[in-house]
Amino acid sequence: MEQEFLRALQSFYYDQKAIMSDAEFDELKLRLKQDGSDIVTEGPRCSLRSRKVYSDLTVDYLKMFLLNVPATIVALGLFFFIDELTGFEVNVFQFPEPFGFIFTYFAALPLILVTAQVVTKAIINDVLILKGPCPNCGTENLSFYGTILSIESGGATNNVKCANCKTVMVYDSKTRLITLPDS
Repeated sequence: MEQEFLRALQSFYYDQKAIMSDAEFDELKLRLKQDGSDIVTEGPRCSLRSRKVYSDLTVDYLKMFLLNVPATIVALGLFFFIDELTGFEVNVFQFPEPFGFIFTYFAALPLILVTAQVVTKAIINDVLILKGPCPNCGTENLSFYGTILSIESGGATNNVKCANCKTVMVYDSKTRLITLPDS
Protein backbone atom coordinates (compact mmCIF):
# COMPACT_ATOMS: atom_id res chain seq x y z
CA MET A 1 0.00 0.00 0.00
CA GLU A 2 2.84 2.40 0.79
CA GLN A 3 4.40 1.78 -2.63
CA GLU A 4 1.07 2.50 -4.29
CA PHE A 5 0.75 5.73 -2.28
CA LEU A 6 4.25 6.87 -3.24
CA ARG A 7 3.65 5.95 -6.89
CA ALA A 8 0.45 8.02 -6.93
CA LEU A 9 2.23 11.01 -5.38
CA GLN A 10 5.13 10.80 -7.80
CA SER A 11 2.85 10.41 -10.81
CA PHE A 12 0.71 13.40 -9.83
CA TYR A 13 3.46 15.83 -8.86
CA TYR A 14 6.26 14.90 -11.27
CA ASP A 15 4.48 13.42 -14.29
CA GLN A 16 1.36 15.63 -13.97
CA LYS A 17 -0.88 12.55 -14.36
CA ALA A 18 -3.25 11.20 -11.75
CA ILE A 19 -3.24 7.39 -11.61
CA MET A 20 -6.14 7.34 -9.11
CA SER A 21 -9.03 9.62 -8.22
CA ASP A 22 -8.99 11.99 -5.24
CA ALA A 23 -11.44 9.71 -3.41
CA GLU A 24 -9.24 6.63 -3.95
CA PHE A 25 -6.15 8.56 -2.88
CA ASP A 26 -7.86 9.87 0.28
CA GLU A 27 -9.11 6.36 1.11
CA LEU A 28 -5.61 4.91 0.66
CA LYS A 29 -4.10 7.67 2.78
CA LEU A 30 -6.70 7.13 5.52
CA ARG A 31 -6.00 3.38 5.52
CA LEU A 32 -2.25 4.01 5.78
CA LYS A 33 -2.77 6.53 8.58
CA GLN A 34 -4.95 4.07 10.52
CA ASP A 35 -2.26 1.40 10.09
CA GLY A 36 0.32 3.80 11.57
CA SER A 37 2.40 4.31 8.43
CA ASP A 38 5.15 6.93 8.57
CA ILE A 39 4.83 7.59 4.83
CA VAL A 40 1.68 9.65 5.25
CA THR A 41 2.59 13.29 5.81
CA GLU A 42 0.94 15.57 8.33
CA GLY A 43 -0.07 19.18 7.94
CA PRO A 44 -2.10 21.28 5.53
CA ARG A 45 -2.28 20.38 1.88
CA CYS A 46 -4.21 21.55 -1.14
CA SER A 47 -6.32 19.66 -3.66
CA LEU A 48 -5.80 21.12 -7.11
CA ARG A 49 -9.00 19.63 -8.48
CA SER A 50 -11.44 20.69 -5.78
CA ARG A 51 -9.41 23.80 -4.81
CA LYS A 52 -9.80 23.06 -1.10
CA VAL A 53 -7.29 23.20 1.73
CA TYR A 54 -7.14 20.09 3.92
CA SER A 55 -5.42 19.24 7.16
CA ASP A 56 -5.33 15.97 9.08
CA LEU A 57 -7.02 15.27 12.40
CA THR A 58 -5.58 12.94 15.03
CA VAL A 59 -7.16 11.44 18.12
CA ASP A 60 -6.13 13.13 21.37
CA TYR A 61 -5.83 10.08 23.62
CA LEU A 62 -4.46 12.10 26.55
CA LYS A 63 -7.53 14.32 26.82
CA MET A 64 -9.80 11.31 26.37
CA PHE A 65 -7.97 9.59 29.24
CA LEU A 66 -8.15 12.73 31.39
CA LEU A 67 -11.95 12.64 31.19
CA ASN A 68 -11.74 9.74 33.69
CA VAL A 69 -9.80 11.76 36.31
CA PRO A 70 -12.78 13.39 38.13
CA ALA A 71 -14.59 10.05 38.50
CA THR A 72 -11.34 8.41 39.65
CA ILE A 73 -10.92 11.05 42.36
CA VAL A 74 -14.53 10.50 43.50
CA ALA A 75 -14.04 6.70 43.53
CA LEU A 76 -10.79 7.04 45.51
CA GLY A 77 -12.50 9.37 47.99
CA LEU A 78 -15.37 6.92 48.38
CA PHE A 79 -12.92 4.05 48.94
CA PHE A 80 -10.98 5.99 51.59
CA PHE A 81 -14.25 7.04 53.24
CA ILE A 82 -15.43 3.40 53.45
CA ASP A 83 -11.97 2.38 54.64
CA GLU A 84 -12.15 5.03 57.38
CA LEU A 85 -15.66 3.97 58.44
CA THR A 86 -14.62 0.34 58.81
CA GLY A 87 -11.53 1.23 60.81
CA PHE A 88 -9.15 0.30 57.99
CA GLU A 89 -10.47 -3.27 57.99
CA VAL A 90 -11.86 -3.42 54.43
CA ASN A 91 -9.95 -6.57 53.53
CA VAL A 92 -11.28 -9.95 54.59
CA PHE A 93 -7.84 -11.55 54.56
CA GLN A 94 -5.50 -11.06 57.48
CA PHE A 95 -1.96 -10.75 56.15
CA PRO A 96 1.02 -9.63 58.21
CA GLU A 97 2.02 -6.01 57.75
CA PRO A 98 2.85 -4.49 55.26
CA PHE A 99 1.33 -7.18 52.99
CA GLY A 100 -2.24 -6.56 54.21
CA PHE A 101 -2.01 -2.89 53.29
CA ILE A 102 -0.41 -3.65 49.92
CA PHE A 103 -2.97 -6.35 49.10
CA THR A 104 -5.90 -4.14 50.08
CA TYR A 105 -4.88 -1.22 47.91
CA PHE A 106 -3.66 -3.27 44.93
CA ALA A 107 -6.82 -5.36 45.00
CA ALA A 108 -8.94 -2.22 45.28
CA LEU A 109 -7.14 -0.29 42.54
CA PRO A 110 -8.70 -2.20 39.59
CA LEU A 111 -12.12 -1.90 41.25
CA ILE A 112 -11.61 1.85 41.67
CA LEU A 113 -10.55 2.28 38.03
CA VAL A 114 -13.47 0.21 36.72
CA THR A 115 -15.85 2.23 38.89
CA ALA A 116 -14.38 5.46 37.52
CA GLN A 117 -14.80 4.27 33.93
CA VAL A 118 -18.40 3.19 34.54
CA VAL A 119 -19.25 6.56 36.11
CA THR A 120 -17.53 8.43 33.26
CA LYS A 121 -19.34 6.35 30.61
CA ALA A 122 -22.65 6.99 32.38
CA ILE A 123 -22.07 10.73 32.00
CA ILE A 124 -20.09 10.90 28.73
CA ASN A 125 -20.87 8.41 25.92
CA ASP A 126 -19.14 7.72 22.58
CA VAL A 127 -16.21 10.03 23.35
CA LEU A 128 -13.91 11.14 20.55
CA ILE A 129 -11.61 14.14 20.88
CA LEU A 130 -9.82 15.15 17.69
CA LYS A 131 -7.01 17.66 17.33
CA GLY A 132 -5.40 19.15 14.29
CA PRO A 133 -3.49 22.17 13.00
CA CYS A 134 -5.29 25.14 11.49
CA PRO A 135 -4.61 25.16 7.73
CA ASN A 136 -3.90 28.92 7.87
CA CYS A 137 -1.66 29.40 10.91
CA GLY A 138 -0.82 25.90 12.20
CA THR A 139 -2.27 26.41 15.69
CA GLU A 140 -3.58 23.16 17.18
CA ASN A 141 -7.34 23.16 17.80
CA LEU A 142 -9.62 20.57 19.43
CA SER A 143 -13.09 19.25 18.78
CA PHE A 144 -15.25 17.00 20.98
CA TYR A 145 -17.60 14.35 19.61
CA GLY A 146 -19.87 12.41 21.91
CA THR A 147 -22.84 12.64 24.23
CA ILE A 148 -22.79 14.39 27.60
CA LEU A 149 -25.80 13.52 29.79
CA SER A 150 -27.90 12.65 26.70
CA ILE A 151 -26.99 15.91 24.89
CA GLU A 152 -25.29 15.06 21.59
CA SER A 153 -22.39 17.06 20.20
CA GLY A 154 -24.00 17.65 16.82
CA GLY A 155 -23.08 14.84 14.46
CA ALA A 156 -20.03 13.86 12.45
CA THR A 157 -18.94 17.41 11.57
CA ASN A 158 -18.21 20.36 13.84
CA ASN A 159 -17.49 23.98 12.97
CA VAL A 160 -14.44 25.13 14.92
CA LYS A 161 -13.02 28.66 15.09
CA CYS A 162 -9.22 28.80 15.30
CA ALA A 163 -8.06 30.16 18.65
CA ASN A 164 -5.27 32.15 16.97
CA CYS A 165 -6.40 33.49 13.57
CA LYS A 166 -10.20 33.08 14.05
CA THR A 167 -10.57 31.07 10.81
CA VAL A 168 -13.71 28.93 10.74
CA MET A 169 -12.88 25.28 9.98
CA VAL A 170 -15.00 22.18 9.46
CA TYR A 171 -13.84 19.14 11.45
CA ASP A 172 -15.08 15.83 10.02
CA SER A 173 -14.82 12.86 12.38
CA LYS A 174 -15.55 10.29 9.64
CA THR A 175 -12.74 11.26 7.25
CA ARG A 176 -10.54 12.77 9.99
CA LEU A 177 -9.99 15.90 7.90
CA ILE A 178 -10.12 19.63 8.54
CA THR A 179 -11.45 21.69 5.63
CA LEU A 180 -12.12 25.35 5.18
CA PRO A 181 -15.75 26.08 4.31
CA ASP A 182 -16.59 27.29 0.81
CA SER A 183 -16.64 31.05 0.67
